[in-house]
Amino acid sequence: METETERRLFATETLGGRAVYRLHAVTVAAGILLVLYYRATHVPAAGEGRAAWLGMLAAELWYSAYWVITQSVRWNPVRRRPFRERLAARYGERLPCVDIFVCTADPQSEPPSLVISTILSLMAYDYPAEKLSVYLSDDGGSVLTFYAMWEASSFAKHWIPFCKRYNIDPRSPAAYFSESDGRQDLCTPKEWSLIKDMYDEMTERIDTAVMSDKIPEEIKANHKGFCEWNPEITSRNHQPIVQILIDGKDQNAVDNEGYVLPTLVYMAREKRPQHHHNFKAGAMNALIRVSSVISNSPIIMNVDCDMYSNNKDTIRDALCFFLDEEMGHKIGFVQYPQSYNNMTKNDTYGNSMLVISKVELRGFDSVGGPLYIGTGCFHRREILCGRRFTEDYKEDWYRGIKDKMQENIYDIEEKAKSLATCTYEHDTQWGDEIGLKYGCPVEDVITGLAIHCRGWESVLNSPTRPAFMGVGPSTLAQTLLQHKRWSEGNFSIFLSKYCPFLFGHGKIKLRHQMAYCIYGLWAPNSLATLYYVTIPSLALLKGTPLFPQITSPWIAPFLYVFFVKNMYSLYEALSCGETLKGWWNGQRMWLVKRISSYLYGVIDTLRKLLGLSQMTFAVSSKVSDEDVSKRYEQEIMEFGSPTPEYVIIATIALLNLVCLVGGLRHIMTGGWNVLFNVLPAQIFLCEMLVITNIPFYEAMFLRKDKGRIPLSVTLASIGFVVLVCLVEILVPIV
Repeated sequence: METETERRLFATETLGGRAVYRLHAVTVAAGILLVLYYRATHVPAAGEGRAAWLGMLAAELWYSAYWVITQSVRWNPVRRRPFRERLAARYGERLPCVDIFVCTADPQSEPPSLVISTILSLMAYDYPAEKLSVYLSDDGGSVLTFYAMWEASSFAKHWIPFCKRYNIDPRSPAAYFSESDGRQDLCTPKEWSLIKDMYDEMTERIDTAVMSDKIPEEIKANHKGFCEWNPEITSRNHQPIVQILIDGKDQNAVDNEGYVLPTLVYMAREKRPQHHHNFKAGAMNALIRVSSVISNSPIIMNVDCDMYSNNKDTIRDALCFFLDEEMGHKIGFVQYPQSYNNMTKNDTYGNSMLVISKVELRGFDSVGGPLYIGTGCFHRREILCGRRFTEDYKEDWYRGIKDKMQENIYDIEEKAKSLATCTYEHDTQWGDEIGLKYGCPVEDVITGLAIHCRGWESVLNSPTRPAFMGVGPSTLAQTLLQHKRWSEGNFSIFLSKYCPFLFGHGKIKLRHQMAYCIYGLWAPNSLATLYYVTIPSLALLKGTPLFPQITSPWIAPFLYVFFVKNMYSLYEALSCGETLKGWWNGQRMWLVKRISSYLYGVIDTLRKLLGLSQMTFAVSSKVSDEDVSKRYEQEIMEFGSPTPEYVIIATIALLNLVCLVGGLRHIMTGGWNVLFNVLPAQIFLCEMLVITNIPFYEAMFLRKDKGRIPLSVTLASIGFVVLVCLVEILVPIV
């Protein structure tokens, strides 16, 4: 007879070392209180830097409040461990159907050959094929993407049985052939070469069509779907298109070994210039409706088009949480962390986000569940349709299993098209109470918050072998764009009726509300950071002290908080798998993002609130030219084209260099007393900022490659630094 523990399909484990961390947190909190007390009780007289001092107090109050909020996810993080073997023993192949959604928007930024490699990896899961349906939403409405899907539907007949025969992982052909690199240890060289040649020929045909922007006429005759396109169609003006490329109900839809294939569907929802399409959230909602008349599976999984499946058992792992007899009925969605396959050893742009994945999201999991991050997530269909949690609710897991009732495929497609029109949602609750929410650049976060507030919990599953692997930003511009969108979206949530402290009050735990606000307050962090990297340096230039003297006992809490927080940050990063240099790069990038991306996030959010601009969504490019890729692999920062963000970054870097030189003047005139007693903290702070900014000085004055900071940016930055210094002389700021 099974014990209670043996019946569970997953275990929850508390991470070790919490007692030590809590002691650390208590001592840091005491240090912070002493810093604030000193600031409040040692305000200098007027004319001796009082305004700058009070500004430092305000910045430190902000940092203190934000630090308290971050403790919500570090106090008691947990790890989840699914028991796939118990799932198999209990259910066998009697498992629910799963609909998989993939979204793409632009065949230039997101190449079709990349998209179909993701699609093929999802079709090849170690899961009953008759219970899988894969949908692609093409918001670009491109015949090139449809052509790539048609090619993939043919190649799948060879690829899927090959994957299952040799139990290979990953099941993305691009990733597999790249990793195997000519080694045929699982199959015969002849078979390996045959499949690889088929894949290479297919991608060459697709890439050729994309480059020529033309599909051969003889190919168009092979599928009725090509007739949907005509010369008048554009990406922003076209009718709804739904094409079932593989019908899992059709007994003839089999691979080359005679086994059934997963259902494969292409969708391009209707687009008209006069109708707002609500970006990715609109595409996801259209997929929810279209899939309801084709497969209607109780579980929906969604991934980005560049996030291929890296673990063949991911679906079974996720089902361990939903089907658990004790806790499964409470779980609304299962979130997997994002991982990237193109990160350099030292993560130049700080994009691996290992600490967020391995610490912060696990902390979320201990207070109600991680936020929905828009990719790598399994949802119950009914919660995406607005269902509230009730203890007596019973899920019909076998709803949607493909039966033998054959409805005409053309009738199904026409019915599905009617659900993907741009007017279907008018006067409905879609985008509000039903589906993903509209009106926010981070529709995933606000949707997840609403699900939590309806009573559902979520869990994070972070297996040793990552479930999904994607393409991370490989240039500074891509990184800043991505973080601008994230910070702007999360800040707009914080300032809206969906603010976690307001919307979540009485619905989710206080610590859960605080956890959501960690990202909601990314953007306003820019203001305190901008103050802290400019005013102390300008005060150093003038010789105005803003910190205790080195001989004063009050210097102790400042030093303690600074060094202990940074040492713990380093420990956290190293324990999550980062290198020492990677941690340092990450610290630099947090500074850069706060004074550029997050600052613009604040400005753009306020402009939208004032009605001065409209919400936009920029697709991050997944391709880079050869020179850029080479510099990325060499871990050389990429600048290239001039942008306003670069002007801010370069100006702050140059200002601190000038102020440090000015501070040395005080040492020369005032002697060692200035260095070791009056201004040591400001000199140290300015030195740290200068050391952090070394790559920017190199990019402005030493590098000759095309990725250097453009001369126009350098000249503009020099001009701003001169202007600030003149203002400080004529109208003292500090």
